[in-house]
Amino acid sequence: MKTINFSTYSSIRIGPEVGVKVIDDIGDFSEFYIIGGANNLLVSPNPPKLAILGKRYDFIKEIDGYLHIGGATKSGKILSFAKHSNIANFELMQKLPGTLGGMIKMNAGLKEWETWNHLVAIKTKDGWIEKSRIKHSYRHTDLKEIVFEAKFELQKGFDPKLLEIFKKFRDNQPQFPSAGSCFKNPPNNFAGKLLDMAGLKGKRVGNMGFSKSHANFLINLGGGTFNEAIKLIDEARKRVDEEFGVKLELEIEVLGHQT
Repeated sequence: MKTINFSTYSSIRIGPEVGVKVIDDIGDFSEFYIIGGANNLLVSPNPPKLAILGKRYDFIKEIDGYLHIGGATKSGKILSFAKHSNIANFELMQKLPGTLGGMIKMNAGLKEWETWNHLVAIKTKDGWIEKSRIKHSYRHTDLKEIVFEAKFELQKGFDPKLLEIFKKFRDNQPQFPSAGSCFKNPPNNFAGKLLDMAGLKGKRVGNMGFSKSHANFLINLGGGTFNEAIKLIDEARKRVDEEFGVKLELEIEVLGHQT
């Protein structure tokens, strides 16, 4: 068991101090929510049972022409390995904070670049599962099991130009604590554009607000609370639905609260 204070551990800097189970073996841990790096999480004062993968699942190996990466491996480590080893298709890790297991579960990405693009298979408690057997789409998968390990295509040719593109995207993001994009982009539209048109850019409740530079980023302006964040989320969804008939779907994960 490991004690984690989510007000310092999570990227949005909100949440209680709770005991989190450390998983060091493969098994059925379905009663736990795996927190990873907590980069897209908003944790309530009463969260469900939480767990985190141990150091055993923090690795990168080249095996039989594929790249094997542990579910606990951070994106920064993956990026550094790919750059040093001249491996292609991992430049987007410059933009995506977090651990691999979480990025795979939500098919994290940036526009057309997605974690799943070059994924081959994942390892769960039931063994290896081929990518083709798992339903996935934009920022979504049907995965319920823990991703202990993943296998990717191994292609040479790290692209510094792509890295620069992702750096520019990152530079345009708000420099306040956040959980990344708050809502998924609806089909043929952009959540940030809808929020802006609904007058929510810069909208603030207490110390939480939607960024003045990017309306789809829910930011902590210092000392923001879970309840303030939920009020903003609820108001945004209601206003966009009323004005445009679009029901926004959360991209961030809210734990311990019905949204």
